[in-house]
Amino acid sequence: MKKIFLLPLILLLFSCYNQERNCKDFKTGKFKFEHMVDGVKKTTVFERNESIEIETYEGKTDTASIRWISDCEYVLNKLHPKNMAEEKAIAMKILTTTKDTYTFEFGIVGSDAKQRGTVTKISE
Repeated sequence: MKKIFLLPLILLLFSCYNQERNCKDFKTGKFKFEHMVDGVKKTTVFERNESIEIETYEGKTDTASIRWISDCEYVLNKLHPKNMAEEKAIAMKILTTTKDTYTFEFGIVGSDAKQRGTVTKISE
C-alpha cells in the first residue's frame, strides 16, 4: 500500500525537474560543432559576438547576422547568400547547457522540421 502512495510523489518530483540553462555563457566566444555527414565526421568552427557569427566549414568562411530573441533563442541571417536556400533565416534554440557545451535545436524559420546538435565552446 505504501508503494502506491510513493509512486505519485516520485512522479511529481521528476515532472518538476527543470534543466538549468546558462545561455548567456554562450552568447559570445569561439565554438566548434562536430557532426556526421555520410559517415564522415565534419567540423564547423565559428566565432560569435552579440550581433555577428563568422563560420568556417571545409575551408570556406561565411558571415551571418544574429538577432537575439531571448537569452536562449536567436535567428541567423547569412549576410552574403549564394543561393535561395541560404537567404532563409535559421532559428536557433539552446535547449540545455553544461560548463562548456550546449545542446541546441535549429531549423528554417517557419518550418516545422528541426534538427539537434551539440556545440563546444573552445575559447572566450
